Amino acid sequence: MMRNRLLVVLALVVGVATLGVASAQAERQTIYLAFVSNNSHEFWNIADRGTQKAASDLGARVEFRRPQRGTAAEQKQIVEDLIAKGVQGIAISPNDAVNQADFFNHDVATKIPLICSDSDLPEGSKRLCYVGTDNFAAGRAAGELLKQALPSGGQVIIFVGKLDVRNAVERRAGVIAALGGFATFAEAHQAASGRYPLRLGSYEVLGVMTDDAKKEKCKANAEDALTRYPRLAGMVGLWEYNPPAILAAVSEARLLGRVKIVGFDENEETLQGVIDGHIAGTIVQNPFEFGYQSIKLLHQVVQGDRSGIPEGGVVHVPHRVITPGNVAEFRTELRRLKGKP
Repeated sequence: MMRNRLLVVLALVVGVATLGVASAQAERQTIYLAFVSNNSHEFWNIADRGTQKAASDLGARVEFRRPQRGTAAEQKQIVEDLIAKGVQGIAISPNDAVNQADFFNHDVATKIPLICSDSDLPEGSKRLCYVGTDNFAAGRAAGELLKQALPSGGQVIIFVGKLDVRNAVERRAGVIAALGGFATFAEAHQAASGRYPLRLGSYEVLGVMTDDAKKEKCKANAEDALTRYPRLAGMVGLWEYNPPAILAAVSEARLLGRVKIVGFDENEETLQGVIDGHIAGTIVQNPFEFGYQSIKLLHQVVQGDRSGIPEGGVVHVPHRVITPGNVAEFRTELRRLKGKP
């Protein structure tokens, strides 16, 4: 009897140990990936949901990190912490693409697979792929919306968080291309990098106002522009929080309807502005797919499969143009994506 009990106890011990080993092996086999945004604005909530869905579909562990202050130094610290924790691949929207390039090329891409999402590093970088909007084309679409709102031309100002971020540079060039009839990014970028005011046919771009990714500063910039330029006819906001800040400034100045606004991204206040007729339209991206496709591609690469990386290293996620004609349908779709009623 005693011998039988000892055998049972031994079997239980061996079983528990086996389960522990199996659990440890499973833990080691679960691929650990991360997505790092360039700020903490609401836009990234949808990308986060995309990474969560990819994690669930793939059985991966995914960490989504946001620099709360939106600085390059904070973003760098986040990446260094993730690498120290053993992350096997990172997707990131670089905060200061030019000045961060050496860090990402030498300290990150040489150690783990690196994908850029939403905004890219300079040409020739060691990132594997860019996943996101064709920002030049999307900027051009914003410029076309402005032309429709101001068919006779007029004075215009562009608003964006920073101009050391590649997506901002490309979107600005796209707007200039539409207003000035430039065919290529190089031509538009050269014009956009020159002196302001910039005359483009019947349009006069007075300048580009940056706000360091701070909504309150964008509103102050818009208020200043409305005071300084009484003939200002159009305002274009190229980052998610820009259009609501501009709308608030225009509304408080009692200039709704007279000053035309074109937006970017799908902030709820922006969509309501389109519905109310105060914003001509907005160009929306698909941040859910940014998150999902970036994690899916990293997961494949970590397993040794690079077939998902296209020649040229670019995966463009199409943008959409939202106007009063389709905004209600889009908002319903967006709320479903966010899990809201």
